[in-house]
Amino acid sequence: MCGITGILQRQPDVGSLADNLDRMRDALVHRGPDDCGSWVDRTSGQVALGHRRLAIMDTSSLGAQPMISADERYVLVFNGEIYNFLSLRDTLQAQGHVFTSRSDTEVMLAAFMEWGVEDALPLFEGMFAIAVWDRRDSALYLARDRFGEKPLYYGLHDGTLLFGSELKALARHDRFVDTIDRSALTEMIRLSYIPCPHSIFKHYRKLPQGSYLRITDQLEPAEPRQYFDIDTLAQASAEPLADNEAIDTLDRLLSASIAKRMVADVPVGAFLSGGIDSSLIVSLMQAHTAHRIQTFTIGFDDPTLNEAAQARATADILGTEHHELTVSDDDLLAVVPRLAEIYDEPFADPAQIPAVLLSQMARRQVTVALSGDGGDELMAGYDRYHDIGRHWQSHEQTAPALHGIQARWLGLKSKIQPRKSAKYTRQQAIKRAGQDLPRFYRDSVSIWKDPQQLVLGGQDAATAFLRHDPAIARQDPQRWIQATDAQCYLPDDIMTKVDRAAMAASLETRAPFLDTELATFALGLPVAQQYRDGKAKWLSRQLLYRYLPRETVERPKHGFEVPLAQWLRGPLREWSEAMLDPSRLDREGYFDTAYVRRLWRQHLGASHDWSNQLWCVLMFQSWLADFFDR
Repeated sequence: MCGITGILQRQPDVGSLADNLDRMRDALVHRGPDDCGSWVDRTSGQVALGHRRLAIMDTSSLGAQPMISADERYVLVFNGEIYNFLSLRDTLQAQGHVFTSRSDTEVMLAAFMEWGVEDALPLFEGMFAIAVWDRRDSALYLARDRFGEKPLYYGLHDGTLLFGSELKALARHDRFVDTIDRSALTEMIRLSYIPCPHSIFKHYRKLPQGSYLRITDQLEPAEPRQYFDIDTLAQASAEPLADNEAIDTLDRLLSASIAKRMVADVPVGAFLSGGIDSSLIVSLMQAHTAHRIQTFTIGFDDPTLNEAAQARATADILGTEHHELTVSDDDLLAVVPRLAEIYDEPFADPAQIPAVLLSQMARRQVTVALSGDGGDELMAGYDRYHDIGRHWQSHEQTAPALHGIQARWLGLKSKIQPRKSAKYTRQQAIKRAGQDLPRFYRDSVSIWKDPQQLVLGGQDAATAFLRHDPAIARQDPQRWIQATDAQCYLPDDIMTKVDRAAMAASLETRAPFLDTELATFALGLPVAQQYRDGKAKWLSRQLLYRYLPRETVERPKHGFEVPLAQWLRGPLREWSEAMLDPSRLDREGYFDTAYVRRLWRQHLGASHDWSNQLWCVLMFQSWLADFFDR
């Protein structure tokens, strides 16, 4: 795991390239504390690549970056891991390539030499963000892995292309433009994260997952091209398997994925929450290794949200070396003011708090941690997949003339029922019954239904939620919802949360569920093997029964839910008051001050739980102060 950054500029200037690159590279020291490197094309004076290294594979200097190909055509900086690099290496050796290190970076360069960049990318199985300069064709390639595990930002403005693992690197360039995009802010308030391809700044974007960008030294505008498409994967038909055969297949694929992700020259452990996914990962890890796996969990004083006891029980059964932290007020007050710097752009999933604390704890013992992330999205672990799919099909079967009556009735029903949750209920989403499934689903998972009421000058932004063909969505709404989450929620919330939290502690995380062969199998499962007997993740449960007692598996799951409502009324109240000061809100001019203050008063009075909505505002306010004071 590392940090990458770089510059491509139209006007040659070696001096400014080198100076800017050093600042950009060293803004990412937390992502790579072990070493750093730079490459500046002193012939053209137009391109520079920088790298911060967290040594995982081949920790010797032979794995240092930037790395140049044997034929000197390609220069590469790379963040991540290629899990199939050994098999690719064997193939390339058979073609005559000679290797001097055990690093996957050298294998990638040989692959570019053999097949070219565009044809080599689909061959890489792993998590990565890369930048490769083609010296012969004077072209820069930026590319990102299939599931968006590793981040990559870029932006072309006024003859200069900047890119990097985090925005803080780009911001160190003296020509960085810090204009905030209010449409992106609107989406952040709606969803709690900024969806790809947007970033919080107008002139900079996230490279979409499974895509690459090619841009020449003439810096003519270019759009990303896909080399991998989740929609195509989700729509592919698979031969149905009998239940036992499906369980065996999941066991084989997940075990193989875990084995590949346990390869490292540094200590490897795992996060263990007590839920199905992390328990399954740890069970298979421990089953296939002779030593005791180190596992890590976070707990809370609130017994309704605390999974520490369940995680400890699972660890005891499996025989892992278990580590546990119960979050205290002091922990909370120490980490919350740092979240803005850690997450680098506004991000408001409250699970970021335990994610940061968990990563800090794990890093004291290991350098790599496996997690269960991706299991919910690929194995249909959210009840909303079944519920919304069923509700939508019911809506579709209703005569169009009755949609208005249905919408009005559901709207009335939502008004007479007390709103106990900060999230939309399914019924509240359905009351917009006249819209298509993409907008219907977006509204159902929104924190704020109409964020334009809060964000001054806010507008909707184009996102993956709204770009799909409704005809495809109607064929199989549940599978469409899963595919949409895999393109939005998974990379932009889940993997962002994990990447920034882990990298702040210089910890590498790996997600075995995000394996292409496993994802193909999972997305092709019939609904009956995903959801059965009123329970989600049916197939994962059946596999876990092979390793843990049934009563251990069937405990209530909380995930990374946190007692945010009580924290805002308690230990975080003073900090929140400072962030939501009315004179400050008026001066900055991003939110309707009266609206925010009304919600804050209602929340403090406990008449409403606005914790998730307020957390979005608080995280933007905290980021605004941190980024512009940095």
